[in-house]
Amino acid sequence: LDVNVRLEHAGHNMANKYSDEELRRLVKTPGWKDAEGASGTLEDVLKAGHERKQRGEKPGVIRQLENEIELDMLQIEKLWRYLGLPV
Repeated sequence: LDVNVRLEHAGHNMANKYSDEELRRLVKTPGWKDAEGASGTLEDVLKAGHERKQRGEKPGVIRQLENEIELDMLQIEKLWRYLGLPV
């Protein structure tokens, strides 16, 4: 099942697709950052966002730095499940 990822480039939004499997393969890759300043591997950023959610805060937007791909909340929650984090 493919999920939508927004690609923001030069002020334009373009649809890009990563499958759930592709996102799971990217979990250990560096080059990710969230709106709250956490950065590192996708797993690092997902865990930081998950900790904020557990405290009742918003987890924040996650972006892949190299190409500005932005994950939506559905994708983030699926990846939390993949990492064994409660949703």
